Amino acid sequence: MLLRSYGVSDIGKRRPVNEDSFLSDDELGLFIVADGVGGHAKGEIASAQSVEEVHGYVRDASACIEALRRHAGRDEIAAVRRLLESAVQSAGYMVFGMAELDPTHHGMSTTMSALLVVEGLAIIAQVGDSRVYRRRGEQTAQLTEDHTLFNYRLKHGLLSPQEARQSAGKNVITRAVGHRDYVQVDTLVCDAQPGDRYLLCSDGLHGQVHDDEVGSLLALAAARDAAHSLVELANDRGGRDNITVLVVDALAATPTAAQRRTSAVPGV
Repeated sequence: MLLRSYGVSDIGKRRPVNEDSFLSDDELGLFIVADGVGGHAKGEIASAQSVEEVHGYVRDASACIEALRRHAGRDEIAAVRRLLESAVQSAGYMVFGMAELDPTHHGMSTTMSALLVVEGLAIIAQVGDSRVYRRRGEQTAQLTEDHTLFNYRLKHGLLSPQEARQSAGKNVITRAVGHRDYVQVDTLVCDAQPGDRYLLCSDGLHGQVHDDEVGSLLALAAARDAAHSLVELANDRGGRDNITVLVVDALAATPTAAQRRTSAVPGV
């Protein structure tokens, strides 16, 4: 498959600083969105440094990825899954260490959603409440699980659906990269097909835009149009947080005529 991505990060309408960061490496197949936490403790440093650390960690272990490309066996898949998990944990250790050395950075951390697409597989690492969605055909599904107090209560039956709609604290995260020297990372492996479209986003988007609206805008032909339309809608709803959107298209290695026409649109 060929991978083509388009990303945009917007400060929103109420925050003085954009603490979000993102990375797209179409050749490596790695895509990351991180939402910094900490305010004056420099959440923007936590997100930027974490993204850089994960990118370098995965890039330096390209032999592991090449082994998976040659043979997608159980051992090779498990090795790449561990690679992405270890990369995020390494970022957490680094950010925690930075905060220990500089008291003004105490408390800085970041959420992180990372997607690695290799040979018909999508490997995901997740910490916090940024998200990964996949649109396949006419269906859009959230692939990640939010690590928030709200989601924990809902998942364990501590909130009824009616209480959930009125619940406060939906943005209280229960896991973050760098909050401690070790972080538990959720990982997921699923199939990837030509024609799939992935969305990585910070909670500045999904906190303002409903999932059905996400699906509708992801259906736009050009990745650029989809990304900007999502950001615009979140800002129209108040833009209460930084908004980062990264749209990733998986295309057949030998594009069809329809794909070639779509790819002619900037941003796809």
